[in-house]
Amino acid sequence: MTKYVFVTGGVLSSLGKGIATASIGRILKNRGIKVTFLKIDPYINVDPGTLSPYQHGEVYVTEDGAETDLDLGHYERFVGIKLTRINNFTTGQIYYSVIQRERMGDYRGKTVQVVPHVIEEIILRIKGTNRNNRYQAVLVELGGTIGDIESQPFTEAIRQMKLKLKKNVLHIHLVLVPYIKTAGELKTKPAQHSVKTLNELGLQPDILLCRTEKPLPDSIREKLSLFCNVEKEAVIQAVDVDNIYKIPTNFKKVGLDKVLLDKIQIKASKNDQQWDKMVEKINKIHNRITIGLVGKYVELHDAYKSVIEALTHGGIENNVLVQIKWIQSEFIHDKTDLKDICGLLVPGGFGERGIEGKIQVIKVAREHGIPFLGLCLGMQCAIIEYARHVLHKHDAHSTEFKTDCHDPVIDIIETKKNIKQIGGTLRKGGYLCHLKRDSKAYRIYKQDEITERHRHRYEFNNQYRKIFSDSGMVFSGLYKEKDLVEIIELPRHPFFIGVQFHPEFQSRPDRAHPLFSAFIKASLDFKKSEEE
Repeated sequence: MTKYVFVTGGVLSSLGKGIATASIGRILKNRGIKVTFLKIDPYINVDPGTLSPYQHGEVYVTEDGAETDLDLGHYERFVGIKLTRINNFTTGQIYYSVIQRERMGDYRGKTVQVVPHVIEEIILRIKGTNRNNRYQAVLVELGGTIGDIESQPFTEAIRQMKLKLKKNVLHIHLVLVPYIKTAGELKTKPAQHSVKTLNELGLQPDILLCRTEKPLPDSIREKLSLFCNVEKEAVIQAVDVDNIYKIPTNFKKVGLDKVLLDKIQIKASKNDQQWDKMVEKINKIHNRITIGLVGKYVELHDAYKSVIEALTHGGIENNVLVQIKWIQSEFIHDKTDLKDICGLLVPGGFGERGIEGKIQVIKVAREHGIPFLGLCLGMQCAIIEYARHVLHKHDAHSTEFKTDCHDPVIDIIETKKNIKQIGGTLRKGGYLCHLKRDSKAYRIYKQDEITERHRHRYEFNNQYRKIFSDSGMVFSGLYKEKDLVEIIELPRHPFFIGVQFHPEFQSRPDRAHPLFSAFIKASLDFKKSEEE
């Protein structure tokens, strides 16, 4: 029988439900439990693909091309699995499905209502996450904060599932236990009110996960247990950490894995120590390196969440802590903006704002031998920069930003119907890339063929390939089915690589993506050369 573990949050948003859910998945995996995940987003958008990064952070792309919530990135990174479009749904998808069924006559003339029809659709989607019974436990994170009006259909679905499936459903509620510095006290009242709100919705949490900056004394745990009607052993502290990958180890230290296994009644077959060993390695790292990240959404770091984590992973593999210098591409003035950095990364994005700033810093990196890694739009900006300043095509641009430019080195390429895609010419999801044998990319990946995830509309214009090649640029990765450029590099530069895809989506803390590992290594070498 499948076990369902629901994670909800109260008091306020941004408490870290996604990382908490991912960490719970990790400690269950460490005990030999096969887990999968589901993120429920209560907003009415069908998916986050059209949302501004300022609204919802990055759009995480799965192997099958779904545009999903960034929390799926946490799930994949912590547990080392690949998720699909069934692992994330929104209010918009639920109502869209119900309305379609109503139009097709599936409800046979009945009045379509939230209860039972919308609730039934939600439960159907939740159960569909494990339709082949491959997993012992499904971890379901409900976005938003308990009490939000848009969350009520989902809390009702949780209530009904718990009523029907009884011991096969476990409810974990994440709350804030703030420390009031002037009073020198931890306060439990916000948590009490959050659980009271849950009770009004017909829900009683089995485990209370307490986000706090100070360890919880027994007296506070006893108080929360008494007033929230949760066993003291199930009042678990989630103390702030300086590295999110320490959270599963911390949860294990306070006994969360034992409480979970007891309550969902699953026998554990092992206790894997590999994650703890990785955390020990992180604790021993003291050297630091600064990487410049140039983007237009740098005020909201979640817009580049997977990139940040992939840089961290590359640092772990190279025994160095990565510090990011956030550079707003819209307000770059000169090369002093790159002072003190050892490597430059230009991530993906959409829209014209900040493009010229990205091109400017790429020029500095190319001319001064600063290690450079360009992702998606970052690669395209490197192409434009090279065309303008090396090939002297001063009106080179992308037709995304200037439709009438004289040299459209980046352009929309018409795609065949048999290529997997959603939304016109948008390429999304995993595509094969063939690597050139005598290239830096091949030496990094150590294989002829790779699969990487995409999310973009524009490509390198092959009409310009010969002139770029003749001048020294190497096209070291190609999508052969459409003869599209996937990777560019400059062999005479210490490290200058641009990729059309998003390698950050496949990086893991215990297995850094080869490109990020190589980029951090090159940046370390650059730092050493500057110090000599």
